[in-house]
Parts: sequence; C-alpha cells; structure tokens
Amino acid sequence: MFGRCRLRREVAAGGPIAVNATDSVCEVARTDVDAGTVIFRVTNKGVKVTEFYVYAQGDRVMGEVENIAPGLSRELHVELPAGSYETACKPGMVGKGIRGALKVNGSAVPLTADAALAAATESYQRYVRSQTAALLEKTREFVTAVKAGDVARSKELFPVARTYWERIEPVAEIFGDLDPKIDGREEVIEEGMEFTGFHRIEKDLWTTGDISKDGPLADRLMADIDEVVARANAEKLSPLQLANGAKELLDEVASGKITGEEDRYSHTDLWDFAANLEGSKAAIAALRPALEQRAPDLVKQLDTEFANVETTLGRHRAGDGWKLHNQLDQDELKELSDSINALAEPISKVAAVIAK
Repeated sequence: MFGRCRLRREVAAGGPIAVNATDSVCEVARTDVDAGTVIFRVTNKGVKVTEFYVYAQGDRVMGEVENIAPGLSRELHVELPAGSYETACKPGMVGKGIRGALKVNGSAVPLTADAALAAATESYQRYVRSQTAALLEKTREFVTAVKAGDVARSKELFPVARTYWERIEPVAEIFGDLDPKIDGREEVIEEGMEFTGFHRIEKDLWTTGDISKDGPLADRLMADIDEVVARANAEKLSPLQLANGAKELLDEVASGKITGEEDRYSHTDLWDFAANLEGSKAAIAALRPALEQRAPDLVKQLDTEFANVETTLGRHRAGDGWKLHNQLDQDELKELSDSINALAEPISKVAAVIAK
C-alpha cells in the first residue's frame, strides 16, 4: 500500500507529461520518468488526425491513444516497469511515427497488487483464450475455402472469422507488425509494407472474384494468426491495457467502421462494429468489480450507454448477421456514430479510475 500511495503523490505532483504533436514534431516534455503509472497528455497542434504510442523493444505496444483530431487533447495512462522505451506520434495515423527515447527508472508496486485488478486481468485473459480458439477455427475454415477456390464460402466466412479478431484487436496490436500483416488496409503499401492478410483476400473476393492465386496469401494469413494467438495467450496484461483497449475498440469503430473504410470491398463493417463493441464490453466487464468499488456512478453510466449502442446497432440486423454498410443512409450512420461517441465519453474515464 505504501508503494501505491507514494506513486499517487508523484503523479499528482508531477502531473501528466505534456506531448505537443504537430504534423512534423512530437515533443515529449519529460523523457526520464519513474516506474509505475505514467500519464501523457497529447495535444494535436497539427492539421492531421494523429496517434500516440509508447513502444517497448521490438515495437511491442505498451499503450496507445488513437484518433486525436486537430486541436484536441487526449490522455494516455500506461503502466511501465523500468527500462528503455520509445514514444511515437503518428500524424495521419500512418507509418512508424515521429519517435523519441523514453527512459523509465526504479520500481513500483504493480496495479495487480490490488486483488480486484488482478482478478480482472485473469478474467479478461480467459476471454482472450476463448476468442483466440474460435479465431483459429474460423480462420482455418476461411483459409481452406480460399485455397479451394470456393468464392461463395470464402465470402460467407470472411466476416465471421474477423469477428473473433476484432473482439481482441487491442491485444493483437501489441505485437509489432503482426497487426498490419493480418489486418492492414491497402494503405500499408505507402508505409513500405506488403499488402497481405484479410483485406488483401477481401479485395480479390469482392472486386474480381478471382482467388485462384491467393493460396500463398491464405497460408501466410494462417501462419500470422497462429503466431498472434500464441503470443496473445501468453501475454500478461496490465489492468490499464484492459481500460485502454476498451476505448481503443470504440476508436476503431469511429475511425473505420462508421466510415466504411475498414471493409471497403465487402461492406461488412457492421460485423466488425458489433465485434469491437463486444470486445470493449468484455474488457469493462472484467474490470467491473474494481470499478464498482471505485466509481459506481460511472458503472451505471457505462451500462446505460452500452445498452443504447446495442439497441441502435440492433436495428440493422439481417438474419444471423448485419446489413451491409452501403445499405445504411447518412442519418442511420450518424445515429450509430452519436451512440458510439456517447459511450466513448464515460469509457475515456476508466483508465484514470483504474490507475488510482
């Protein structure tokens, strides 16, 4: 308890670390910090939407905050043990980012010293294992259909396999370039990467209908999924990774699913929307006992807003799946966007509550 109280005083005394982000600069006010919970306050002074990351060795993501619009500020709470890290701003949300060194010194009592938070991480890791098992199964089915040249079956399985990926994407994104290999959109070419994974096969399925040469792409997708599943199941998560991940999933909806950019060839974005929402809700459910102890009014607000989004999204059911994105009009898309924004506001408070 003494260690946690000392950390709270240090955070209160030092305050958040200011990050001034422009389209060409990423100025981090302090680059030598104490171990424990570190708070960055990122202000976007550029004209492009930006992101902010903290990377460990090998581009392992310790924490990130996405979709920071020009003129806005967002906070990132991240738990960091002693070591050498890199910070990065990503104007335009592409590329390796504008990087700088970050040194973390000393030691601190981990957040999981709190029994409720330790139970939360264990609960969420069980959820991840259940989702990765289904991801392996459905991706194998998808890959088998692609290699057999079965276009109809491949199209049917594409949004189903991706459901399990989208539910746990914040965990999958931790591991360097595995996420863009598996889920990168065509823009990865601009970042010097090969266009592979789900969306490369999606493009062939819905634009030409010719997947006769996609066998190697399918095998590579399966190998990358095997690797990310093994690493996700072995990962020991911080409670703040759960809190940040719940918010990241809503950012994913706002930046890719509402716009139709994610599944631009198949228009199956609402499958991803639903999966992101379910993944966010699972992270909050794992944290719920701790949140009920610390911020019961916030829990009530989260319950209300999750229910509102589910009701709004539920209007677009189509059989066992969802309507296509291009079947929704602008009023319907705005209604979905408004519901996500209303939920994002209380979820943005969760990390600060968990870090106390």
